[in-house]
Amino acid sequence: MKKSYDKLASLFKRKGYIWGPSPEIYEGGVAGFYDLGPLGTMLWRKVADTVRMNYFEHSFYEITAPLIMPKKVWEASGHLGGFTDPLIKCIKCGSVYRTDKLITGLFPKEEVDGLTYKEYDEKIEKLGIKCLKCKMQLSRTVPQDMMLKTTIGLDKEAYLRPETATTTYLPFKRYYEFFRRKLPFGVFQLGKAFRNEISPRHGLIRTREFNQAEAQLFIFKGDKNKWEAWSEFKDAELNLYSCKLQGRGLRKPKQVLLKDAVKNKLLQSKAYAACLGICYKIVLDLGFNPKRLRFRQHFPNERAFYALDAWDIEWHSDFFGWVELAGVHDRCDYDLKQHAKFSGQDLRVLNNGRKEVPHILEIAFGIERLVYCLLEQCYDEEKERTVLRLPPHMAPITIMVFPLLNKDKIPEKAKEVEDFLLEEDFYAEYDGTGSIGRRYRRADEAGTPFCITIDHQTLEDDSVTVRDRDSMKQLRVKISELPEFIEMAVSGEIDF
Repeated sequence: MKKSYDKLASLFKRKGYIWGPSPEIYEGGVAGFYDLGPLGTMLWRKVADTVRMNYFEHSFYEITAPLIMPKKVWEASGHLGGFTDPLIKCIKCGSVYRTDKLITGLFPKEEVDGLTYKEYDEKIEKLGIKCLKCKMQLSRTVPQDMMLKTTIGLDKEAYLRPETATTTYLPFKRYYEFFRRKLPFGVFQLGKAFRNEISPRHGLIRTREFNQAEAQLFIFKGDKNKWEAWSEFKDAELNLYSCKLQGRGLRKPKQVLLKDAVKNKLLQSKAYAACLGICYKIVLDLGFNPKRLRFRQHFPNERAFYALDAWDIEWHSDFFGWVELAGVHDRCDYDLKQHAKFSGQDLRVLNNGRKEVPHILEIAFGIERLVYCLLEQCYDEEKERTVLRLPPHMAPITIMVFPLLNKDKIPEKAKEVEDFLLEEDFYAEYDGTGSIGRRYRRADEAGTPFCITIDHQTLEDDSVTVRDRDSMKQLRVKISELPEFIEMAVSGEIDF
């Protein structure tokens, strides 16, 4: 059955995943700002913790930095005057659009990655695109600054950070001491960033306030083929959509072993290839379908002038086409050199007796994008029901507990089972309202993978019925065995 975006968005609002634009009570809210409801917040936390744990498992340590930095920091980073989006306006009504998103929104099959502003305008003219509101002619594409300005104290000019990366680089000398003056070492930050998007659309995919989880590997240039994480990922097979494939007009990426990609110079170093491997492992751990994933390489004119390479891991949306989940960048030594220059601090460190500025390899995720894309992938409309097929380990509520009847002390027994599961550290919730069929449907829509029903037999032998969301099959299990049973069911070791 073909999915309906309106139904999908309605379900997310009704079940407490995504609300907005926020604040809804004031003229319908402001585009680009959203609330996460109770289930949305629980899912967000599980997504964030999955990313966080993967980073830590690969020796990236978490730090927290301020959201606001003085103007000089952003001059050094290149964001002031250089952090822009392509903007186009209607010459009559003044409606504003982001040029690349306007094109792909109307013509999803059009390739716009890597285009210059002149090429954007040529494509707009060729496709006959007019203002969506009044159908009049559009202006030429111009750059639009995305930084959000503020003031520290009375008059110190400052800006909200547009990404977490820059604030992560600034304590480099502290990291060097913490890691006992040995490179490579990794740090990451999971926190808020802000961008003055021109015309944010598509809900959580493009917002003005969002959370990033960006990991930074500090490594000497000569050590990029020595990072120990390489051994874990060298045999991983990824869908790589290179500039060469894109330039030839081929739509499909090529499955390549990372060790072959390095051998054939498709990827420039083992450390960089391992970062792609970490990125891929994270999205698989979150439950994304590998058949809907690809790594797309940035064209040279698309990436930052200092970047040696840049690849995005993208997921294919039924409604928005290819959506970037994360970017992996080789930032060279640009960032530390810039901050050394503007701060007057020496950010070189010793490497075999001589001072050197390390390179930085970056993995950058957007948490809200992961949340939305996972929800969309798991949304399913069947003939008789709507189901949110979240992976059991990602579902906000793992178990719903139902009394079959609201009499004969069955509700009291159901409450005991709920308390038992909560004490065993499961996210369990009691629901005794409505028919049992209606309760099952509510749980299916919320993405809850397992429902436990307490009936008269429970009062006799302490067994319950456990229902699987996806198959709708049921098994009888002793209450005392529920914790082990649910853990095995969550991990996929039990086949209903």
